[in-house]
Amino acid sequence: MKKIALVKTNLFVCTVIILGFAVTSLISYHSNQGLFKQETENVSNLTAEGIYHKIESIFTKPVSISLTMANDSLLKQFLSEEAERKDEKEYIAILQNYLRTYKDKYGYDSAFLVSAETNRYYNFNGVDRVLFPDNPENEWYFSRLDSNQEYYLNIDNDEVATADNDITVFINCKIRDEQGKVMGVVGVGFRVNYIQSIFRDYEERYHIKAFLVDDDGTIEISTSQTGYEKTELFSDIGYAQLKEQVLEGKEEIHTFWYSGGGKKGYLVTQYIPALSWHLIVERDTTVEQKEIQQEICIGAFIVILVIILVLYTINKIIHRYNNEVVRLAIEKEKKHSGVFQLETEKIYENIYEVDLTHNRVASEATEQYFKSLGVPEDTPFDKALYIIAEKQIKEEYRKGYINTFSPKNILKAYEEGKESLCYDFMISNDGGQSYYWMRITARIFYWDEDKSVRMFVYRQNVDEEKKYAKQLMEKMELDSLTGLYNKAATQYHIQHALEEAPDRIYAFFIIDIDNFKQVNDNCGHAFGDLVISGFANILRRQFRSGDIVGRIGGDEFVAFITVPSREWATDKARSLIQELHHEFSDQSARWKTSASIGVAFAPEDGKIFDVLYQNSDKALYHAKEKGKDGFALFGDK
Repeated sequence: MKKIALVKTNLFVCTVIILGFAVTSLISYHSNQGLFKQETENVSNLTAEGIYHKIESIFTKPVSISLTMANDSLLKQFLSEEAERKDEKEYIAILQNYLRTYKDKYGYDSAFLVSAETNRYYNFNGVDRVLFPDNPENEWYFSRLDSNQEYYLNIDNDEVATADNDITVFINCKIRDEQGKVMGVVGVGFRVNYIQSIFRDYEERYHIKAFLVDDDGTIEISTSQTGYEKTELFSDIGYAQLKEQVLEGKEEIHTFWYSGGGKKGYLVTQYIPALSWHLIVERDTTVEQKEIQQEICIGAFIVILVIILVLYTINKIIHRYNNEVVRLAIEKEKKHSGVFQLETEKIYENIYEVDLTHNRVASEATEQYFKSLGVPEDTPFDKALYIIAEKQIKEEYRKGYINTFSPKNILKAYEEGKESLCYDFMISNDGGQSYYWMRITARIFYWDEDKSVRMFVYRQNVDEEKKYAKQLMEKMELDSLTGLYNKAATQYHIQHALEEAPDRIYAFFIIDIDNFKQVNDNCGHAFGDLVISGFANILRRQFRSGDIVGRIGGDEFVAFITVPSREWATDKARSLIQELHHEFSDQSARWKTSASIGVAFAPEDGKIFDVLYQNSDKALYHAKEKGKDGFALFGDK
């Protein structure tokens, strides 16, 4: 009889420990998986967006410069004279100096010109070589000569004598005469390792891999490959089956979770129209997933060891002190429950249950919890929501909180087949002195015992997650030189303000530094950056913390503020003109700045960003016509 009791006791202990471990592990695993996936998606999406804008900014300038060269009437005239002057040293020297000027001025590694008539390849050293159609190295030129593309990119080794065959990104622009006939190809080039270093920096900081691939899936640029090697991205990886979906998606950003070939991970893809390439950002989560599984296995092994130790101890003690065994078993159970509760509280601050059908709390623990929040006993749940919102939740989130978790809305969601609802808001535990971010998740289910619809409510502190996401977003919105909003962020915040309060009176200022081109030409770009940065600091100080101030171009700024009247905005513009008079200097240069300002008003002169921008730009034009260092209002004569 004692042996049977001992066996039952042992079985009971084993069962309790195993079940407790299984439940804890399951909850922890799913929670960690969810947080891990969410973090992976957030980091990968933001990183992909950052790389996209970086690549776009890098390629915009050389493409623009190459197109400028292709439409240079002087260069077209030189090409038209080539047949007669091609053997003249002076003629070759002119083209050589022309290309060298562009190369040196903008700091590119190559500047070149190919004549369609003679197939001569000119560069900054003179005539480098003659291109022949039967040479595979010249396919980049002859294969695209009759295409409709005005410009295209290719990655190849630079065959110029002094270039050491370095792998280079070339921008090739066609030169056409007045009849549209191709006279040649001109462009610039820069070493591909510059782009690779940017990718490498992102990969080291955010543990991702970045690729630029063409429509066939060939890698054009990555940290280890270039288009020169003709490497197929989808040939031997875990997401080869996604090739068609990745390369066909050209309209918007696409994301994928993939699993295959022994690999797991997350993909973000975005098409770059200006390059006709696809940006692919990959986060390989294989190692992290295996680590999570290994932690579960280690936990299981530890539990087995614990079970062996516990059984040995219990068997020894039962033989001596039967009553003591019972007491120890109870204490072990309490300890286990405490550990389980502690681990759960690491994930969620509170868990409570509500009976929605009967509009009441569903347990004594929930009743006590609501009382601790200042809700009187037996208060209906819908009334309790208002009390909690009033006492703890920040004002702008109260309505959303009440609407989301009202019994009416929850029951409607249940009828629509939804199993859960979620809402993020800011909450205070010190009477409104400070707030932090909280996420409430409601799991809806049917309780057959009393035929009621109920929900479990989980409260989770997500303050660190929100702060981290906000920091990443702020970094993406700011102009690196001035610390003001960049062009995209400026447009977004202004449009958002117009939509949030369309009836308010706003003033839209465009501020342009007078004669700034002369600063760069006479004092250098480094001094020009100093002027831009200092000018931006002065401009920022002229506005309130809630006003929108951004840099939308080289020396062009925008300020968007609420104003009480048109007259007030006029005085503000007049004050700005005076405050922006400033002398900047360093050891090598000195410059006095002034500014011209154009002002438009919303909603009078426009209700959307684009219209306000156009109208204030017209006003700026009038201000400059009057002699600069002044301002003009749109609509004034």
